[in-house]
Amino acid sequence: MDAFTPDPPAWTETATHAHTFACPQCGAIEKEAQSVWVNRFAPVSTEERRRKWQEFYQCSCSKVWWGWSNDRPPNEFADRRKSGDDDDQDIFLGYF
Repeated sequence: MDAFTPDPPAWTETATHAHTFACPQCGAIEKEAQSVWVNRFAPVSTEERRRKWQEFYQCSCSKVWWGWSNDRPPNEFADRRKSGDDDDQDIFLGYF
């Protein structure tokens, strides 16, 4: 499964919005998902004029959930970005 294909996979149709960026059924984090699809073709602009995307996850417990890319918790590479260096960069970059 390619996470960046333009057409959403059928399993995304039953997705539930997870406000904690983890599976709402079992609590598994996104790294434990069986499948991932990122809706890169319909970004949403935030109040700060930055873009965010819907990220869809198919969990091993069979629950399908989605979260906004800017709700993703920071990873081990997040501190490598220079402060003030994100004026024109997408919020999505650096998370994969």
